[in-house]
Amino acid sequence: MGSHPRPTVRRRRLGSELKRLREAAGIKMEQAGEAIDGDKSKISRQENGRQGISRLEINALLKLYGVEDERLKIALTTLAREGRRKGWWAQYGDILPERFQEHLSIESDAARMLVFQPLLVPGLLQTREYAQESIRGVEKSASEEQVESYLSVRMARQEILHKDNPPQVVCLLDEAALRRSIGGPGVMAAQLRKLIELNAPPRLSIQVIPFSQGWHAGLDGAFTIFSYPDPMDLDVVSLGYLDGLLYLEEDDAVERYKLAFDQLRASALPSRQSMALISQVASDLIS
Repeated sequence: MGSHPRPTVRRRRLGSELKRLREAAGIKMEQAGEAIDGDKSKISRQENGRQGISRLEINALLKLYGVEDERLKIALTTLAREGRRKGWWAQYGDILPERFQEHLSIESDAARMLVFQPLLVPGLLQTREYAQESIRGVEKSASEEQVESYLSVRMARQEILHKDNPPQVVCLLDEAALRRSIGGPGVMAAQLRKLIELNAPPRLSIQVIPFSQGWHAGLDGAFTIFSYPDPMDLDVVSLGYLDGLLYLEEDDAVERYKLAFDQLRASALPSRQSMALISQVASDLIS
């Protein structure tokens, strides 16, 4: 059985606002559906962000809801257009599974990312050589051409850190991620030096949870919390597993992961001490 595509950030925002306007006007879903030659289920999918909406449909709904604010009309029409916009990753659609394209969409719109990784340096912070070894480890049957394509995607993702208004990133690494030598001592040492170069609080903060901490709140695995600039947008937690990615948006679940992240950060070394540890591990690798 097929599943509906996961809503993008822009579609969720648009759908949430349309639902608010409909309810404020006292309009039932059935009435809204009739206004766009659809039905209740179509309105439900649009309000959940799982189906796109045309400019004509927006105009019809806003008229039905009695919306006269021209700025709001323009804003919602713009959101609808941007929700249909293809991201830079569309050119790799033949090699990227849909679930990962969804991840790139979520990542590209985020204003803040809280990242915890217990075993590997996250993709946004990887050197080309480290990324190449990581991809080869996962995609064991991939040809060199396919590996190069995956590598191009990973390097392109990192451009988000260099745009005019980059997201704030707080990355917590378990010390195990520093000690696991991916690609050999030279590749790993270069990766660790890269982390030191990238660290620039508060825009991009990297901290390490040392082995001496013992038990901590992240021993169950990696996760990322994405937050967005618009207060209408829901925060999203991304969890990786062997066959794909799982997203959590329910308030209770997101709050649990935020609490876990706060606990992890409290367990981590301060920035200066984290950089000193990373530098020491890098030196040990090439000594």
